[in-house]
Amino acid sequence: MLDRSMVGTRIRERRVMTGLKQAELAEKAGISASYLNLIEHNRRRIGGRTLLQIAEVLEVEPTALSEGAGAHLLTALQEAAAGQRQIGDSSDAIAEPELDRVEEFAGRFPGWAGLLAGLSERCTGMERTITVLTERLAHDPQLAEALHEVISTATSIRSTAAILAETRELEPEWQMRFHRNINEDGQRLAEGAETLMHYLESAPDTGADIRSPQDELHLFLEQYGFHFSQLEGWGAAPRVEALVDNNPALRTEPARILARNVLRQTADDARALPLEDMRRIVAKVGVRPDHIADKTGQPLARVCRRLAFLPEDITGPVGLVTIDGAGALLLRKSVLGFALPRSGAACTLWPVYEVLAQPGRPLRRILRQGDLSLEALSLTEEVRPASFGAAPLTHAHMLLLPLEKGAASEAVLDVGVTCQICTKSDCPARREPSILSGGL
Repeated sequence: MLDRSMVGTRIRERRVMTGLKQAELAEKAGISASYLNLIEHNRRRIGGRTLLQIAEVLEVEPTALSEGAGAHLLTALQEAAAGQRQIGDSSDAIAEPELDRVEEFAGRFPGWAGLLAGLSERCTGMERTITVLTERLAHDPQLAEALHEVISTATSIRSTAAILAETRELEPEWQMRFHRNINEDGQRLAEGAETLMHYLESAPDTGADIRSPQDELHLFLEQYGFHFSQLEGWGAAPRVEALVDNNPALRTEPARILARNVLRQTADDARALPLEDMRRIVAKVGVRPDHIADKTGQPLARVCRRLAFLPEDITGPVGLVTIDGAGALLLRKSVLGFALPRSGAACTLWPVYEVLAQPGRPLRRILRQGDLSLEALSLTEEVRPASFGAAPLTHAHMLLLPLEKGAASEAVLDVGVTCQICTKSDCPARREPSILSGGL
């Protein structure tokens, strides 16, 4: 609060700073020295013409004498004093600031007062940032998942590298597989670390979300409902770039690369299985990938992808999960609330992992997750054939469909989401550490 009774003190401080004697100031201001002495000791009120004359002689604004330092500066200094912290033990404690002389300090040394107030505000802001980031580290589930993914990936790389370093005789096929796993895990580790860096560098009050390139891809796909009418028919390839460029959901280049790959595959699938043909076939045989493959002569994997990317008014609710040979999720489209993890490996009991061990053999399972039961059709796809210099590159797909009537009597497989958050204490996958990789 401003203290207007300190006008005399401010006049005396300013006079001393300018090097004037009391008598010199009184003479130039047109008042007696004894009257000025009473003013400087705050024994006489001053205002009007006399204040203007003294301010003119001292070359200062009248408000600087009548009001002193600004309210904001005084408040900042008082807050700095209230928030001071002791350093070391009591013998090294910082002396208590003289709060009764804060206006005097600000008036005599306005530069130093402003610097001190600024440093105090900066310190308070940094403490607030540290507190918010600490809360994030302790309670943010997305950040915890991202950190877990980085640590898990690094551990996987270390384990694979140890096998390569410690095994003297290793078959070339296994060497290629381990090298490929290290390369894929290294890419995921770099992407995860970049995502964490952007998240932690963002302002704590922005509510910035952690998004990996895969998260950005799926946000982009969800915006379009997993159906791109622009890619139907011939000549769709040039429209892929138009869909990807400048889309706000795709913030990073890795995400844009993933989106281009998915859209190009979608365009190829649409060209091989035209929309109107699929509408007619689905109306006749239903959402049965094997029947559609027989009628069209197209691979099962392509049929499953096409069904997942068609409008729901043709197929009804259809979900899809695609994983790579190491078990990591590449694409996820949920259906009817079936929970899918954002990244890493999913529940190792899912049949999509089972078919990796039996390439070329499709599997049908009834899955139950909580109160929800679904039909899961799983199969593998050879993305790149084997050669003398490289192992085959395989992906696995799991099409998720609503359960048909009469299927409830079939054997049901209870599954979770991922081992990290699964509540099934009796699950064999959680008792066998070798199974948790979900890959080899």
